[in-house]
Amino acid sequence: MSIRFVAEVSSNHHRSLDRCLAFVDAAADAGCSDVKFQLFRIGELFAPEALRAHPMLLAREAWELDPAFLAPIAARCRERDVAFGCTPFFLEAVDLLEPHVAFYKIASYELLWDDLLRGCARTGKPVVISTGMATLDEVGHAVSVLREAGCASLTVLHCVSGYPARVEDCNLAAIETMRTRFQCEIGWSDHSVSPAVLHRAIHRWGASLIEFHLDLDGAGDEYKTGHCWLPDQIADVIRSVGQGFVADGTGIKQPRDSEAHERGWRADPSDGLRPLLATRRALGDGAAGHA
Repeated sequence: MSIRFVAEVSSNHHRSLDRCLAFVDAAADAGCSDVKFQLFRIGELFAPEALRAHPMLLAREAWELDPAFLAPIAARCRERDVAFGCTPFFLEAVDLLEPHVAFYKIASYELLWDDLLRGCARTGKPVVISTGMATLDEVGHAVSVLREAGCASLTVLHCVSGYPARVEDCNLAAIETMRTRFQCEIGWSDHSVSPAVLHRAIHRWGASLIEFHLDLDGAGDEYKTGHCWLPDQIADVIRSVGQGFVADGTGIKQPRDSEAHERGWRADPSDGLRPLLATRRALGDGAAGHA
């Protein structure tokens, strides 16, 4: 089974193109198949009432990705053989992203916005949606909107919008609930930073895509919240996931080559002593030969 690991850069790029490109390199080096950014404008992300009530939100303008970075990010992704995805948070962003991205991602907070869903679907590109905070019916509505608008490649991510998410809140069994209901690829968008959660999502519940928040060095604006992985941490998980699938084998119960020697050292059924009589005889013959 092939698992897509998608590194979410989020707002950890410091509006630096060099740092953005370093994220692409770090994701590729860790074994990720995809890297994802976000394209938003604070003035079009929050309503005026919210900005008046919480003026500190305006400070997040420092987290905005410069659209001029899209082409060089896409070029670096091609060089490193990772897919470039991005989350649009305003309608014009869909068109800005279309020449550059391999897929669109809809964030949990925008799941109810039908116009954004339709805009992404109509490009013909794959769409990934996160479902934090949503009811099953709300997810079902979004899936219907996307499919009716022409989305032919859809991945639905179970998600818990806690930053960080508590392990006991992860409710990974919902992955199977949504797979059964929507008959599409299902994955997990992680905020837990727990290797155990990622392994469980993949090996028990069959998540085919794992999205996680990445930081390079602990200096990203979102790292202090506690929901971001560092490159070495996620690289260890990606390696161990691959090892886990190798361990599955063929399912045929038969001795492995590495067990051949040990088979002769089992207890003989005639007297319960180790090794088997044939092995004892060979040992005796060997001793006689050296006499």
